Amino acid sequence: MARSIWTGAISFGLVTVPVKLYSAVNKKTVRFNQLNAKTGARIQQKRVDAGTGEEVAYDDIVKGFEISSDRYVVIEPSELDSLEPEKTKTIEITDFVSADQIDPIFYDHPYYLAPGTGGAKPYRLLVEAMKETGRVAIAKVVIRQKESLVALRPEGDVLGMSTMLFSDEVSDPSRIEELEAAREVKVKKAELDIAKQLVDSLAGDFDPGKYKDDYRDRVLDLIDRKAAGEEIAVAPAAEEDSEPVPDLMAALKASLDATKSATSGSNGSSEKKPAKRAAKKPAAKKKAAAKS
Repeated sequence: MARSIWTGAISFGLVTVPVKLYSAVNKKTVRFNQLNAKTGARIQQKRVDAGTGEEVAYDDIVKGFEISSDRYVVIEPSELDSLEPEKTKTIEITDFVSADQIDPIFYDHPYYLAPGTGGAKPYRLLVEAMKETGRVAIAKVVIRQKESLVALRPEGDVLGMSTMLFSDEVSDPSRIEELEAAREVKVKKAELDIAKQLVDSLAGDFDPGKYKDDYRDRVLDLIDRKAAGEEIAVAPAAEEDSEPVPDLMAALKASLDATKSATSGSNGSSEKKPAKRAAKKPAAKKKAAAKS
């Protein structure tokens, strides 16, 4: 049984919707502890004075903000407390915006909102109204002494809530020098046509269950085998052969042919269309590898 991590209410206009907040994700990251290789004991982290090398008692630690090299402004807990946002239990909706106006880069952590006691009808009404209008609600909420900007949007019959980044937290891509070179490149129509065909040949519906974290599975399998006493032989890393970069058009055509061949094979059809001759050797190698 899932447990809510926050209870409160959504407020828009004079309407109040009691809700409970649940995390929408359960990350499966494999975490390791630091151990002493000689004894196998856990490593403890200690707070040490960088100047004297001596351990510092927790009561003697204060918060400091670095304003220049080795210069800090010390902030007292009471000073921070005086700046904390007012503790409320309300998700205050300020705007309803079109869903396509929000760049996904602004979304941070996802949650689910469920109706609280007596909130089933206004909850359903809000979900249906947002689905019919294609709108996303923008609001602010205080959770764990932190004020967050959030977006509420219907996900089927469920109301989802995502914390959002503020605009000054999103980096401007114009600062990336390499992007300027990409903007100046001229794409030939023939190359674009083949690229579009390749995209279309790989098109399909998004099925989240189709994608797995293969690395995590291999790590967990390694842990299980070692825990069972199996000795693991680690093969030396294979040296990668440096091959010349293939001609773009040849690579596109070879990729398209390989995709068509794979699609034909997956459909159980033994009939294959004659392969187009690649312009250069590297592209021909890629094609042959796809067939094997």
